[in-house]
Amino acid sequence: MACAPPRGAPDGQAGACEAQGGAQGGPIPEAVPGTTDKRRDPRPARDALLALVLAALIACLLAGTASAGPVATRVVRATGTIVPIPAAIPHEAGDMVDRRIIPDLRWIARRFPIFVTDGYSGPLPDGEHAGCRGCHVKGSDHYNGLAVDIVPLQWSGKCDRNWRGITRLARWAEPRQNRPAPPFRWVGYDGDSGHGCGDHLHLSWEHAPARNFRLAEWVEVFPVRRQDLTPHSAPGANRGGPAGGAQTGPQNPEPAGESQPSPAQGGISRIQTGGVSPRGD
Repeated sequence: MACAPPRGAPDGQAGACEAQGGAQGGPIPEAVPGTTDKRRDPRPARDALLALVLAALIACLLAGTASAGPVATRVVRATGTIVPIPAAIPHEAGDMVDRRIIPDLRWIARRFPIFVTDGYSGPLPDGEHAGCRGCHVKGSDHYNGLAVDIVPLQWSGKCDRNWRGITRLARWAEPRQNRPAPPFRWVGYDGDSGHGCGDHLHLSWEHAPARNFRLAEWVEVFPVRRQDLTPHSAPGANRGGPAGGAQTGPQNPEPAGESQPSPAQGGISRIQTGGVSPRGD
């Protein structure tokens, strides 16, 4: 039955009657073109957001992988020898290391603005002493020639922009505190007493147990391609090292194809026993 409001009925009553008529199957006015409320499909926006989130997650995973140290390592069992650090690696005059870590140091020097302030620390067969005397703790890897102390090539005694490259190197070698990436045995930097931005970075390589001033039976290193060992002048060459002390900046690049540096006469003996502190600097 149709709803017929009385003559003169208020507008509200008439509106109610129209609504009732519509509910009873009465005619519904057609929508006026251009006035229909169009609701947008939310799926394209949602899909785009999910794609952005996924891309961000992938980028984070790739960045984490890239910063987690070398992708592969190998154990070198060839006999070690304490040798002078080559000129292609910026260092303090007279610094020496086990020759088995020199390829890794060359690779690092090509990619980070480093200056090595100390390597092997101990007596030499000729009665001389290499490295900083009394600067390292008992059982330090410096006593085996398998550790280096590093500062920026452009020295600064405070933690400033000159240390950015060293900080990147430290994070590459140790993505998480106290969990160094292989082949590193210990990384001393921010969070470690006596180390850090504005002080120095300590890197040491994993190796077989060895007593102080003895060469380890084996050393773990990361493989380096031959082309990555080509001598060159590092950025900032001839600008000198940190101020204070008898230090030198990078020397002239070695001629291409030059052989490994000559070992110190006599070297230090190689044994298979003993031990070192994994946190020794």
